[in-house]
Amino acid sequence: MFISQADPGWDLTDGTRAPLRDPKTLVQTDGQPDGFKDFLLAFRDEAIAFRKPIAYVYGDSHYYRIDKPFLDAQGRRIENFTRVETFGDNAANGTNDVNWVKVTVNPRSREVFSYQPQIVPGNRVAVPSP
Repeated sequence: MFISQADPGWDLTDGTRAPLRDPKTLVQTDGQPDGFKDFLLAFRDEAIAFRKPIAYVYGDSHYYRIDKPFLDAQGRRIENFTRVETFGDNAANGTNDVNWVKVTVNPRSREVFSYQPQIVPGNRVAVPSP
C-alpha cells in the first residue's frame, strides 16, 4: 500500500480533480510542467512486475472512489492496482464530506485489501440513511 497526498492523475476521466494524462504514455495533456510522469512510468513497470495487489491511497482531490484507472502502455487495465481516493471537506458544494475509509488487510485473501467507507454521523447533511 502506497499512501500519498497528491493526485497524480491517471487518465483522461476527471480533469476537475487532477491533471489529465494519456493513460498509455502517462504524458500530462495540458503541456504544463509535470512532476509525476517519470514516477508513474516507473511505478507502472513495478506494478506490472509485482503481480500482487497494490493499493495507492491519496486524498488530494477528496472525491471518494475506489477503482482501477491504471493502464499499461497498450491500454490494458493493470488489474492488481487499485486507486483509493479518500473523502474530503467539500464545504463549497454544500456538503460536509469529512469521513474516512476503513481498510482491512488479509494476506490470505486473493485481493489482500478490502475497503469500507465510514460515514461520520455528525457530519451528515444529506438525506439520512435508513
